[in-house]
Amino acid sequence: MDKIILYTNDTCGYCQAVKQELNNANLEFENRITVENNKEWQDIVNLTGIPSVPTVVYNGEYFIAGRDFQSAIQLADRLKNFEESKHTQSRRTFEKVKTLNYNINMAFAKLDQLLRKIETKINTDEHKSTN
Repeated sequence: MDKIILYTNDTCGYCQAVKQELNNANLEFENRITVENNKEWQDIVNLTGIPSVPTVVYNGEYFIAGRDFQSAIQLADRLKNFEESKHTQSRRTFEKVKTLNYNINMAFAKLDQLLRKIETKINTDEHKSTN
């Protein structure tokens, strides 16, 4: 099992909460400050496209706040119960692309609904003002 590497910033309160929760869960980790490990941090940002802390690297997986966990407790749980995927990387990537496509379609459908409501409201208000 690989070690947990946690990338943080000194001024990040959420990073402090994550460190505390990992300690509470008896999960050993190595904390790496992004400004002190700039080259590795830039490699992670280039890979993930998300310059957000805290970011965890564990067993070749990247866990990013907001994308992969919503709370320090959820992250600790995921790491405690981590199991390597039985699926190939290409299959996992394909499924993630399908999920992304689904989420984009859902977001556009919600946007379309909202725009239709706004359009209806504008048309109703204009009709009232001309009468």
